[in-house]
Amino acid sequence: MTNTTDPARHREKMIRKAAAREKIMATKQAEKGLIIVNTGKGKGKSTAGFGMVLRALGHGMNVAVIQFIKGSREIGEKKALAAFGGQARFFACGEGFTWETQDKARDEALAARTWAEAAKALSDPDIALVMLDELNIVLRYGYLPLDTVLKALAARPAGQHVVITGRNAPQELIEAADLVTEMTLVKHPFRSGVKAQAGVEY
Repeated sequence: MTNTTDPARHREKMIRKAAAREKIMATKQAEKGLIIVNTGKGKGKSTAGFGMVLRALGHGMNVAVIQFIKGSREIGEKKALAAFGGQARFFACGEGFTWETQDKARDEALAARTWAEAAKALSDPDIALVMLDELNIVLRYGYLPLDTVLKALAARPAGQHVVITGRNAPQELIEAADLVTEMTLVKHPFRSGVKAQAGVEY
């Protein structure tokens, strides 16, 4: 037998690994509300955020989902969250992407209205997790002042988690975050002529 298939050697290796992990875990005792940023060109930023929303709901936590930019299409996540009643709040700007409105002033007004809902959620101690979907896009186009967002994040209730999605997260937001994941595009069916489909994109 080789080392990789010898059961005794494998068990010894796993015992050492478990002991090392236990030692590391013993040093991780702090709890705090986290700022989590999902960015990058790859698909899955919002999907990962909704996964965290579902996880929080499973633990009986109250959540709020605030969608910037999106909202012109009825999405599966909104329908699913409706089953949780008052445990899950959902607000979408409802006007679609900036290239659809083609009106900067209107986009700025929509961003301000959507941010007002976000600010309410970020100041509510009863909400354990807030998802700010596509906020990075709004910040990239300058529809909201970054400083306003950073101040609200810093002032939120101590244990509240925030998930922020969208391409091109600003560096200042990345620096303020506790967890940042960059989704990398390797392959996408859109490039092969496949349109957005229910249950996959929305």
